[in-house]
Amino acid sequence: MSVTIKDVAKEVGVAPSTVSRTLRDHPSISRETKEKVRKAMDKLGYVPNVSAQNLANKHVNTIGAILPVIGSKERKSNPFYLEIITAMNEEASQQKVTLSIASGKTQQELLENVQLMYRQKRVDGFIMLYVEEDDMVLDYLIENKVPFTMIGQPYKFHNEASCVDNDNQLLGWTATQHLVDKGHERIAFVTNNDHENFFRERFFGYQKGMMDNQLRAYPAMPLITPDDFIALDDFLKEEQPTACIAIDDMFALRLIQMLNLSGFKVPDDISVISFNNSIFTSLLHPYITSIDVNATQLGKTAVQEFLLQLKEPDAIKKRVIIPHTLIENETVLNRKN
Repeated sequence: MSVTIKDVAKEVGVAPSTVSRTLRDHPSISRETKEKVRKAMDKLGYVPNVSAQNLANKHVNTIGAILPVIGSKERKSNPFYLEIITAMNEEASQQKVTLSIASGKTQQELLENVQLMYRQKRVDGFIMLYVEEDDMVLDYLIENKVPFTMIGQPYKFHNEASCVDNDNQLLGWTATQHLVDKGHERIAFVTNNDHENFFRERFFGYQKGMMDNQLRAYPAMPLITPDDFIALDDFLKEEQPTACIAIDDMFALRLIQMLNLSGFKVPDDISVISFNNSIFTSLLHPYITSIDVNATQLGKTAVQEFLLQLKEPDAIKKRVIIPHTLIENETVLNRKN
């Protein structure tokens, strides 16, 4: 026979309503009484009826994690998202909530999945793992007052969305300054992503770093289409940069392969630095010098911020900055030696 609230109340010598309020951590119950009730629960083996609590609280204790549209094989296999999801899941377990994934092959499919999850009350709200300029998912969340938090800084709705982010301008500046400190002056910025906010912020940081050192900043070099490969090869031969900043580790590995095919040795001919400090930095020699964005802390903090917003819907929306760390490996040559 299962243990009930009445059994716990009888064990402690309090009213059943006191046990119910303790379960909700109600401030009207003293800390001493709460401790007695919780000890009695452990002693008797009482298991709260989570479904009943959720019905009363109008919460289902599940967070939806919205992945970006999987538009390429590279994006699908990017370890950054796996690391973020793993960290979010660990923190969710600590907070006694669960995580549910929302994904889609197109923006419309993703939106429909998000709408369905929320309409069917399968989630209390969402954490967005990406930021794009024109995003119908974000518009839906704002227009329908759906609780959510973002990983990354939004282009708009700054006062209506809490976000957890790195200072991506500072990341771009730090990568640039590290190369300058190693004696590099002709530094290129190469990317396979020119539409997400973190690219623009990191590229702006690169431009500022070059300007601060009175050096010429080049336009961002995209490496997306076959024509881009030809254009980059021409750029390398004409401008002869001694270093490249890659938008992330996965892309840096691809860039290094392309440089090798074009006859450039890394780091002897061209140095490479990237971002994220993922598993890709140590897959092959030379190991990639990278800036660690602390993806684990990004994920855990996003869950904490979402639950805070859920508990206090009228709380001021804020931007939480997670610090970064430069990890020096083998792809940056010290030209001052």
